[in-house]
Amino acid sequence: MTTVYDVPADELVKRVADRLKKNKHIRLPKWAMEVKTGAHKELPPQDNEWWYVRAASMLRQIYMHGPVGVARLRTYYGGRVRRGTRRERFREASGKVIRTILSQLEEAGYVIKPEKIKKGRMISPKGQSFLDDIAHDIKLEMLKGGDRSGK
Repeated sequence: MTTVYDVPADELVKRVADRLKKNKHIRLPKWAMEVKTGAHKELPPQDNEWWYVRAASMLRQIYMHGPVGVARLRTYYGGRVRRGTRRERFREASGKVIRTILSQLEEAGYVIKPEKIKKGRMISPKGQSFLDDIAHDIKLEMLKGGDRSGK
């Protein structure tokens, strides 16, 4: 059985983002094209499809490291802020963006809040099979393309 761990992350995120565009629960809010993704950024994202790429990346992170809360995801997507002649500092990513994407992934059924653990979200069986199916398709294409290493 092929899992998320067996395929390249960038290819998986691209494919999952394409599939999430077709999902009616994952949608780009009106404010999303004008907002920065964190205090460490100077401009909003230039890519029109950034919302789906971020949702796909978050789904992969929850699969690999779940249960994961908003605070850990903010740290993962954060970065250094340039302060001129002063030293750089780390700033977390926008919590509003992460919370909104998490609620949309919950609506779609890919992520659940576990009852026994009070904090964080984890991948649902539907989300796990969704990611594993895409990973399996990628693995088959890699094998057909001549890459026989199995990685």
